[in-house]
Amino acid sequence: MAKAKAKAKAKKSVGAKKSAVAHVAKLAIQPLGDRVLIKPLDTEGEAMTASGFILPGKEGNEKHERGLVIAIGSGRYSAEGKRIGMEVKEGDTVWFKRGYDAEEVKVKGADHVLTSESNVLAIEN
Repeated sequence: MAKAKAKAKAKKSVGAKKSAVAHVAKLAIQPLGDRVLIKPLDTEGEAMTASGFILPGKEGNEKHERGLVIAIGSGRYSAEGKRIGMEVKEGDTVWFKRGYDAEEVKVKGADHVLTSESNVLAIEN
């Protein structure tokens, strides 16, 4: 009896993960070029990495933030006309900065940042 309950609970947990992935797939926005749609996780101006490095905030609204990559564009074109692929992928947790070209957007009622891949500073492992 206990095994059946544990199996049902595990199946429910897998179903919840699938619905979260399906929610991301149903977004009504697709970034173009080298644009990245990021859902901010931290909004503080100063943060510390797991290894102890302090990432100070920048002046004004330019500060380092952590976020989850929700959607990415197909990449930018080189001067020769070849497409350069994106380094980040959906589901990555990244450190990014809000540059002058970053746009704050609401997608399905949640705040997101639409910015170019060049504003992504690092990918967490």
